[in-house]
Amino acid sequence: MKDDKESVFEPSRRKILIGTGALAAGVALSQLGGLVKKAEATGGKTEKWPWPYEKLDPAKTAEICYNEWYRVFCGAAVINSVVGQLREKVGEPYTSFPADAFLFLEGGQVGWGTICGSPAGANIVANLIIGPRTAGAHEGHAISADIMQWYSETALPTFTPQNPKLTAKLPTTVSESPLCHISVGKWMKEANQPLKSAERKDRCARVAASTAYRLVELLNDWHDGKYESTATFSSASENGITGQFNCMECHGDDVPEAPQPKA
Repeated sequence: MKDDKESVFEPSRRKILIGTGALAAGVALSQLGGLVKKAEATGGKTEKWPWPYEKLDPAKTAEICYNEWYRVFCGAAVINSVVGQLREKVGEPYTSFPADAFLFLEGGQVGWGTICGSPAGANIVANLIIGPRTAGAHEGHAISADIMQWYSETALPTFTPQNPKLTAKLPTTVSESPLCHISVGKWMKEANQPLKSAERKDRCARVAASTAYRLVELLNDWHDGKYESTATFSSASENGITGQFNCMECHGDDVPEAPQPKA
């Protein structure tokens, strides 16, 4: 991609990005709907969910993710780094999965700076493979919680690609939040680099790769029956309201207070 197409925060592109995200989501839903109908008609594997998983190499996955970032950005890069390999190892239903449709995860959802696309993409993969807690698959939900807390607490990026597009040494920062706005903003301040800089772009590519690496570590442990959740944060139990890892990063003294449950 050319540089003028890589930044997702240009004000002049706001309407375009929102439209692109909506279109991408529509394409994904349309194609997935077609797959389900096809499965119902043919009895194919697509109707069975969760989907099968075979162990992957975390380092190889991270390398794929790093390079994919420069094509489809953070969320889709994390998804593609796993799904792309499972297409080769497993075949369907991964062969028909429209992973590029998740490009809208970039920039915290089409540049809105909400949840970073890297953990969002990882959570999509975990639930695709293991299933959500509503289906009784608590481990998929737990892995997503692990990813969110790991992302918030870890000095990122942790992964260094073998052939980086940028050889300059990049600082690491702890976001204390899963939000793109906070994560990228803290790093930009530490590195003294603007949003469009090559350094910021490569930092985000490495963060995506780091997340893909961690995701595969957790999925491999789950596959081997060795997975144990490490997440300790639960917004509902600690705050009485849905929330993120660190409310004070954004709210200051204006954190919403939930009413106490009635006796």
